[in-house]
Amino acid sequence: MPIRTATGRRLEAGDVSGSVLAHEHLHLDLRTESDAEATLHDTGAVTAELADARRDHDLGLVVDLTCRGMGGDARVVRRISEDSGVEVVVATGWYYERFHPRGEPGTSVEEATELLLADILGGLDDGILPGVLGEIGSHGERASDAERTGLRASARAAVESGLSLGTHAHLGQGAREQLDLLTAEGLSPHRVSLGHQDLCDDGRQHVDLARAGAYIAFDTVGKTGYQSDERRAELLLDLLEAGFERHLLLSNDISRDTYLRDRQGQGYGHVLGPFRRMLTDRGVGADVLDLLYRANALRWLTGSEEP
Repeated sequence: MPIRTATGRRLEAGDVSGSVLAHEHLHLDLRTESDAEATLHDTGAVTAELADARRDHDLGLVVDLTCRGMGGDARVVRRISEDSGVEVVVATGWYYERFHPRGEPGTSVEEATELLLADILGGLDDGILPGVLGEIGSHGERASDAERTGLRASARAAVESGLSLGTHAHLGQGAREQLDLLTAEGLSPHRVSLGHQDLCDDGRQHVDLARAGAYIAFDTVGKTGYQSDERRAELLLDLLEAGFERHLLLSNDISRDTYLRDRQGQGYGHVLGPFRRMLTDRGVGADVLDLLYRANALRWLTGSEEP
């Protein structure tokens, strides 16, 4: 299936020659009473960083997993894409329950599925079409009832539309339950990216998910308050040693202005530059790096073949 972008282009996998960031945000608002700084609104800085990443690291595509209730705006994302020269995929779905819009997704999986299909077929702001479902969320080892509805409806919408799906597994927890819920609705595991697995120290979980056929997202690279990049590299190398190089996706999950480079954050280029050098220094070769930074993400998005 072609990749639908915010600019209206439909890309085949072969049209994307550069790196892919599989889980990012370009514009959102997740402020709560206890966290007044959870915004990503510095459009100029985001645009400049993406343009620099395109120039310095051959960034070709960004998957923006900002969905319903996360304060996104697809029109802003389209402008960032046009001004930076980097293609962007936008999303629909539901994050974890704390950020669900009032009354959504409800208790009916059927009605929730129709709501997502309306986004997918009719478009978001200005008719901009989502090219992925995500980041479909749960919070903890067991999803809440509302989160289960969101996961099940998102899976059904993915099957109906042919789109792929990325999850938010909070701190890496609950990913196996997510995969079981999604596949029980008929979604093939190779259309699923299980989020934040670099925050899970249990390599057995990673192997279990990869053996089940899913993609494992190491998508918070650079967020060293949660996990050191050295530990992320160790976990990734263990998966490479076990033969699962075709199941891994990489990204930064930039989700607030303070993560941007001009705010002394790691920025969008971190996983593409410093972390890539870390992997190279540890002996990861060019062919495997191409899988991690380009081919796997394109295969996930298009569903062209299983890992």
